[in-house]
Amino acid sequence: MTCCAACDRHVTVQARRVTMSEVAAMTVDFTQEAERYRHELRVHCYRLLGSFDEAEDLVQETFLKAWRARDTFEGRSSYRAWLYRIATNACLDVINRRPELATTDEMPAADVPWLQPFPDALLDAEPDAEVVARETIELAFLAAVQHLPAKQRAVLVLRDVLGWPASETAALLGDTVPAVNSALQRARVTMRKHLPERRADWSGEPNPREKAVVRKFIEATERCDMEMLAAALREDATWTMPPQPEWYRGRDVLVGFWAPVMVGPEAFGEWKVLETRANRQPALANYARKPGEEFFKPVALDVLRVEDGEITEVITFPPDRFPLFGLPATL
Repeated sequence: MTCCAACDRHVTVQARRVTMSEVAAMTVDFTQEAERYRHELRVHCYRLLGSFDEAEDLVQETFLKAWRARDTFEGRSSYRAWLYRIATNACLDVINRRPELATTDEMPAADVPWLQPFPDALLDAEPDAEVVARETIELAFLAAVQHLPAKQRAVLVLRDVLGWPASETAALLGDTVPAVNSALQRARVTMRKHLPERRADWSGEPNPREKAVVRKFIEATERCDMEMLAAALREDATWTMPPQPEWYRGRDVLVGFWAPVMVGPEAFGEWKVLETRANRQPALANYARKPGEEFFKPVALDVLRVEDGEITEVITFPPDRFPLFGLPATL
């Protein structure tokens, strides 16, 4: 090998080392910057989709798309707004592929097959209280949002939840300000139709009456006391079980469906309940132990809505949600 060839090879190796070093530094910088927005982007995607699992996936997809398109970011908007645009458009693609929800006047808004709970412990990781305010993260709000068309959904969340100006919302969605304002007005009409009538009465912080009725519900479950369970429910209480399409309304109807698994020959056995929180609402992790078994095993996660000291809605999720809430596998 000649001296010149050796020198050329040395220069090439050095250049390659510099390039790899720069890429590594760029990756670190990108990751650190993107991670600052992970929590709020997850909440944003969750509001649009109603599914925690899909929100997690979409945040990862957002970061991947942003990394691949990093050279196209020209700084004309903030880095945060750029990530929101990528995340929102990714969510809209998912929404447009979903079947339209069938609704009737009698059907609870929470009858949404893909609806999933969001643990309060993860909501608390978001430092901006407005981003995770109870009235815009509770399941009634999330379920109502799922009844909006994709564009109206994005406009409502960006404008009414995040407080973006119409001009920025229009820029993110590639639309005009008049079109955004029109979509917002239509979205608000639909939301009023699907949200509970007395929502303003129960969207505050937990109060003594709420805590008392939750304790009563827990005690009734562990004692398998159907009369006590009924006393905790409002007469027109509803029960939904995503992803199952069934829903039920009425205190007596609900107790009638729950009774066979709590009393009688088909009962699951003994019950234990752990209290947790989801979507700024009380949530109960139900465990049952059959006769002869050593441990209580997960059965279901109930998220409750309470109005005036009565439980008005129970949304039951499968036990695969337990690990997300940090709940034990057995008791």
